Amino acid sequence: MNRPLLFFVIVPPIAVACILYIYWPHSWTSLRIAGFILFLLGLLLVTIARLQLGRYFSITPQARQLVTHGLYSRFRNPVYLFGHLAVLGLILFLNTPVFLLVFLVILPLQIFRARVESRVLEARFGDQYRLYKSQTWF
Repeated sequence: MNRPLLFFVIVPPIAVACILYIYWPHSWTSLRIAGFILFLLGLLLVTIARLQLGRYFSITPQARQLVTHGLYSRFRNPVYLFGHLAVLGLILFLNTPVFLLVFLVILPLQIFRARVESRVLEARFGDQYRLYKSQTWF
């Protein structure tokens, strides 16, 4: 990863951490600390996954290229996976259980979206995608 890209991956989570640490008015319980760590880790990893996807990122499912390097060598959908980790961490940090309901609504929608993308990729790349799918998780 080149230096300017590395800058954009590392600096935003650190900036968020500093701002929350300085301005957070509530006590830092162990649940909040764990949530904060999950949030930052998820934010960092979703940023890396998005950068690794590069110009092949799209809002709607498209099969222009099968990306299999970096985080995509282990996970088929790291943007969804680590995005959920960040949201779950934020929910724990905020200590507002009602947000879990939102999380429980979004989760099946994202799983459905991942399945649609999988069908599009399988239709375009066939056996190559099926092999990739058998070697990766979610």
